[in-house]
Formats: sequence, structure tokens, C-alpha cells
Amino acid sequence: MKILIIEDEKKMAAILKQGLEEHAFVVDLAYDGEEGLYVAETYPYDAVLLDIMLPVMDGLTVLGKLRSKRSDLPVLLITARGEIEDRIRGLNIGADDYITKPFDFSELLARLKSVIRRSKGKPSPLITIDDLVIDTNSRTVQRAGREISLSATEYNLLEHLALNKGRVISRTELTEHIYDTEFDRDSNVIDVYINHLRKKLDKGFERQIIHTMRGAGYVLKGDA
Repeated sequence: MKILIIEDEKKMAAILKQGLEEHAFVVDLAYDGEEGLYVAETYPYDAVLLDIMLPVMDGLTVLGKLRSKRSDLPVLLITARGEIEDRIRGLNIGADDYITKPFDFSELLARLKSVIRRSKGKPSPLITIDDLVIDTNSRTVQRAGREISLSATEYNLLEHLALNKGRVISRTELTEHIYDTEFDRDSNVIDVYINHLRKKLDKGFERQIIHTMRGAGYVLKGDA
């Protein structure tokens, strides 16, 4: 999953980025509200971590402007102790959740995953497609009861397809969701990883899970 962190404290931003990347998230950073709003409106993200106290444009203003254009993007506010009124305003403007500094990283991770799942209409951490089961908490995958070992990139690709099961996802969208903004979008790496997934998920099974829609992209679904 791909996350945008809008946080002006660069040390804090770096710690959050490192922690999320250790859990296989793809992370972009912005250090003021104006930059953060531009990046959030320009590139696709699964969620935004948004600090309220930001230079140039404060976090609540960013949230309001973002909600006027992207109502479906999960936003988790980062607030300081004592900012009760700001938290209430943030929730009323459209924040999905908030977390108060100082916070435990495991709680942040759990809240972040939860708002992303809810935004996809999948509150449960388990995603099931036919006999394929994906546990988004433990990042484990099973098919017909057999555990399947995936690399971090393979899992991220599968998870994005699974969170959008039944919808055709273009190569461009897949690239934008599993790599940072500096990645070469003309690369054929998506096709390579799709082939890896097919060998691990579909080989030896009568029903195929990963389907190619020629000229459009890929979709994850059980055979009708």
C-alpha cells in the first residue's frame, strides 16, 4: 500500500517513513501543507497521514480542500495532546481517524490499516476469493489451505488487486500504488511480477484467480 505523510518535523517524518517501509508500505513525504495538498491531489495513495500543525497551510485547511476533491481518500490526523477542538473539527471536516502524539507505532499501524480497509468496504482483515485467503494483518496468503510465500512486492501487488477485487486495474495504477513517485513507469516490471504471482497462485489449480483484460490491465476474481 502507498502512503503519503504530510509532516513538517523531518525527524518524525523520517521515523514514520522507515517504520512503514519496514512493514512493506511505499511512502512519500511532504513537509508543508501546500506541498502535501498538491502531492495528494496529483498522485494516488491508499491513505494520508496528516499532521494538524503545518507551515504554509495548516492540516485542517489541507483536509478541507482535499475533501472537496477526493472524498474517498482515507486521512488519519496526527494531533498533539490538548488539541481536542482541532480533533473534533478534523472529524467533522472528514478525517477518518486520528492519533495523538506521542503514540505507539503499532497502534498507528493498526489504525492506518483499519481506515484503508474500511475505505475499500472490507472492514475484516481477511480477504477471501474462492479458496484464496489473504490476511492483511499478518500479510500471509493461503490457497486451498496451503500457505504461499510471497516477496514484499508480490504481496503488495496482490493486496492492491484483492482490495479492488472484481475491478480491472491498469498497469499504470498498479505501478503508482506499489512504487514511489520516482519509479520509471515505462518499465515492464508489473508484467514480470504478475507472472510470478500466477506461478505461485494459479499453477496447478483448475480455477484461475488472476485474469488479464487485454489492453486494460488485470483483475482478481474467481472463475464464474
